[in-house]
Amino acid sequence: MAGEVHASDSLGRFEVDGATDGASVTARAIGYARFQGIVASSAPLVIALTPLRPKALYLSVYGIGSATLRGDALKLIDETELNALVIDVKGDRGFVPYRSAALAASGLTQTLVTVTDMPTLLRTLHQRGLYLIARIVSFKDEPYATAHPAWAVHDAHGNVWKDREGLPWIDPFCREAWERNLALAEEAAALGFDEIQFDYLRFPDATGLVFSEPDTEDRRVAAINGFLDAAQHRLARYNVFVAADIFGYVAWNSNDTHIGQQLEAIVKHVDYLSPMLYPSGFSFGIPGYRDPVAAPHEIVENSLRRAIVRTGLPGLRFRPWLQAFRDYAFDRRAFGEREIRSQIDGADDVGTDGWMLWNPNNRYGEGGLEADTQGSSP
Repeated sequence: MAGEVHASDSLGRFEVDGATDGASVTARAIGYARFQGIVASSAPLVIALTPLRPKALYLSVYGIGSATLRGDALKLIDETELNALVIDVKGDRGFVPYRSAALAASGLTQTLVTVTDMPTLLRTLHQRGLYLIARIVSFKDEPYATAHPAWAVHDAHGNVWKDREGLPWIDPFCREAWERNLALAEEAAALGFDEIQFDYLRFPDATGLVFSEPDTEDRRVAAINGFLDAAQHRLARYNVFVAADIFGYVAWNSNDTHIGQQLEAIVKHVDYLSPMLYPSGFSFGIPGYRDPVAAPHEIVENSLRRAIVRTGLPGLRFRPWLQAFRDYAFDRRAFGEREIRSQIDGADDVGTDGWMLWNPNNRYGEGGLEADTQGSSP
């Protein structure tokens, strides 16, 4: 019936009573592309899902709007196994690339538009067979925190706290502030994105901060998972997948890494979990590997195996971010084709649902997948 959501049995079968002729039916499953079909009274509707492992490049608010950067990314996709794009719907500085009704409803003035016709662009990208992921930077939000300082994270002196980039954050405990991100997620789903990916879905990784609730591990975890539950409820009728980015060390730490990301808890609230497994981000290495940039394959494979063992879930529930930028923490070595392929092999070895390449400058043309600096990372 219209608006109903059903789960299949163990054999993947559905029985839906009362479906009328001509009704639209949508379906999705982990590891497969989304499906949409029409009920016909003359024959039962047979749903055959297509296996899909997204292998994605990232395009920022500026990258998706640049004919050159977007064109270079699409050329690389045409020439390789890549088949997906992660596109900023809300970037690191709170910008949205298209004219957004959800942004206007949040009371903010939109000062930047890089894509004049997002629906047409998405249709064109889908026609190329691409899987499209909407990245939404969640609690790192300069425009919203500036407009609503009462909802921002504060320092011990009562001032609005700012991170290393000089940007304020929204307090994840403030449920009133969730609406901006939930509305953007719903808007992205309605536009036609296949997946909504929440980034910076965490508390700041700093000490001495003041929030609207006591800063305990249980409360932090409950806030992050509560937001994801709200997103799942909001997005259910759009037949989109929901994903969350997490720190790489979350796969190794038994606690919430003091940011609200506890592995066994958060994975219950998403379709896909995307650990950021950049070797440069593993400042202390991992057991057996003290020089992470010299062991990109092992960093990726061992971190994913650790997550799989801890959660008891198949590799298909994970799709990692991989490093496609120059090292910034150790010896500043370039991460080019060899280093990227080593990470990809590590993800493939554990059967993940694909992988995503993070290059903050979107440099996918001549010169390859290697940037001079890390820039912001998810």
